[in-house]
Amino acid sequence: MSSTHVVPRAPGHLPLLGHSVAFLRDPLRFLSSLPAHGDLVRVRLGPFETVVVCDPELTHQVLLDDRTFDKGGPTFERARGFSGSGLGTCPHSQHRRKRRMSQPAFHRARLPDHARVMTAQVTAATTTWQDGQALDIGAHLRGLTRTILLETMFSTSLPTAVTAQLDEDLTALLAGWYRRMFVPRWALDLPTPGRRRFQRAVRRLRDTCAALAADRQAGTADHHDLLTTLITAQDGDESGSRRRLTDTEIIDQLVDFMIGGTETISAALTWALYLLAIHPAVQQRLHAEADSVLAGRPATFDDVPNLRLTGQIFKETLRLHPSGWMITRAVSTETTLGGHTLPAGTNLVYSPYLVQRASEQYPHPDRFDPDRWAPQAPTPPPHSFIPFAAGARKCIGDAFALTEAAIILSTIAARWQVSLVPGQDVRPVAGMTLHPTTGMRLRVVRRRPEPHNGAIRP
Repeated sequence: MSSTHVVPRAPGHLPLLGHSVAFLRDPLRFLSSLPAHGDLVRVRLGPFETVVVCDPELTHQVLLDDRTFDKGGPTFERARGFSGSGLGTCPHSQHRRKRRMSQPAFHRARLPDHARVMTAQVTAATTTWQDGQALDIGAHLRGLTRTILLETMFSTSLPTAVTAQLDEDLTALLAGWYRRMFVPRWALDLPTPGRRRFQRAVRRLRDTCAALAADRQAGTADHHDLLTTLITAQDGDESGSRRRLTDTEIIDQLVDFMIGGTETISAALTWALYLLAIHPAVQQRLHAEADSVLAGRPATFDDVPNLRLTGQIFKETLRLHPSGWMITRAVSTETTLGGHTLPAGTNLVYSPYLVQRASEQYPHPDRFDPDRWAPQAPTPPPHSFIPFAAGARKCIGDAFALTEAAIILSTIAARWQVSLVPGQDVRPVAGMTLHPTTGMRLRVVRRRPEPHNGAIRP
C-alpha cells in the first residue's frame, strides 16, 4: 500500500488467519485495543485486508464524504448478494435518487400518524404481560417493532404464522450475513446446511416483500405509507423523462427497511430496558417522569417533548450499545486520510462503538450516565455521537426511531417495573447488530401508583 506514512498493522497477526482469531473470540475487546496503535490501523479479517478508522474526527470525515468513502467493503458487498441494492446498501451512484424517492414516507409531518400506531401497539403488547412474569424481552420487542413497522410503513398486518416465519427469517439472515463476511468468496456457494438455511430465509423474506408490493399494486385504496410512496414515486433524469422504481428495486427497499425498522431498534430498546433493570435509581427517576407527564396513560406524540429523561436514557443507550457497531466502506478513488494515502479499493472499517466510548470525548465512557445528555450538561462534539451515521447517508428513519423509543419506554415505565432475572450472564453479542445475550429475561412487576396532588406517585 503506497502511503505518505505507512498505516501500522495491529499486533497479533497470524499467518493465513490474520487477526480473525482475536476478532472472533471477542470483537469488541479487539476493536477497543486498536486506537492504542494509531488513528488508522491495518487488520486482516478472514479474506479481507482492511483499515480501521479509530479517530472520531477522521471517522466524521469518512461519513461526510460518501462519494470517496462509498458504501462497500465486506458488509455491503455480501449484503448486495441477497438483499439487492436498497437505500442502506446501495452505492453512491444510486443513493441520491433512491433517497429522494423514499423521503416523503419519513417526512416529519407524518410522525403524529405513526405515533398513534406506536401508542396503540405498545399498549396492546404490554396488556398481555402478567404481574411477576419473566419475559424474553428481546423477542417481545422484536415482535412489537415489527408490528409497528408493518402498520406504519406498509399499512398492513400479517397472519401470526407469517410474522413468526418473518422473525425467524430475519434472524437467520442477519446471522448468515455476519458469518459470510469472514468466508472467502469461493466458499460462499458451497452447498452446506447453513448456506441452504440462509438461502431459504432470503428467498422467503423477499417473497414476503414481493407479495406485499403486489397486493398494494392490485388494490385501489389510497395509503399514505412507505410502500405506496415507493410504488408511485417518480424521479426525473437529465433527459427530462420520469422514472419509477422497478419491482426489484421496490423489493430491495422493503428488505432494507424491514431489517432496519425491526432488528436495529428492537436491539437498542432491549439494551435500554436491561440498563434500567440494573440501574434501579435511574429507573426510579424514569418512573417519576412517566408519572408526572403521563399520569398512568400511554404516551402519545404530544408527550415526547416533555419526556426528556426518557430521551436521555435512550440516547445514552445508543452511545453505549449502537446497533450498527462496525460498518465498512470502500475507497472509490485514491485519497488522503489522516496523513495516509489510501489507494482506490481500500476497505475501511469505522465503529460507532469505538467513537462513542472514546475517553477524550466522554468522561468515564463505559459508565451508563443519561445525565450526559441533560440540557445543562456540556455538549459532546457532534462527531462523537453517530449511531445513525452522519452526512448524506444518515439514517432516513432517525426521527421515527427516536419517537418510537420514547413512546415505548415511557409507556412501559408508566405501568411496569423491570428487573433482571437472576442467574444470567448478559453480554454483548456482536453480530450484524449489537444485542444482549439471546433469550435474556427480565421480570416485569406491575406498578400501582396512587394519585397525589393531581399527579401519580409510585
